[in-house]
Amino acid sequence: QVQLVESGGGLVQAGGSLRLSCAASGRTSSTYTTYTITWFRQAPGKEREFVATTRWSSGNVYYADYAESVKDRFTISRDKAKNTVYLQMNSLKPEDTAVYYCAAGSGLGSRTPSWYANWGQGTQVTVSS
Repeated sequence: QVQLVESGGGLVQAGGSLRLSCAASGRTSSTYTTYTITWFRQAPGKEREFVATTRWSSGNVYYADYAESVKDRFTISRDKAKNTVYLQMNSLKPEDTAVYYCAAGSGLGSRTPSWYANWGQGTQVTVSS
């Protein structure tokens, strides 16, 4: 089991930036570097939706994928030494307001939340217009 803790959320004006962190701990954290880590978000009254994912490819190469709504604005990255995945969010829009969650799983990953067994508690991002 991997424990995940998100941080970095807050209130920002439209056009601003935030960097979210997803730190892993637990007895399997040594294998975290090969896990697929995905960010989801959930706005009030809406379903949880895929934002971005990073999947281990080989060696130090990771594959990244983004939702169309955040492509070219958000960047997902990893710090293997810190067992942490980051989501750099630039040019934020009011519609980015949501609780952001990171999720982890061993395998190719999925854009479907139900595929993931390990979740963080979420961090609130609020973008004012």
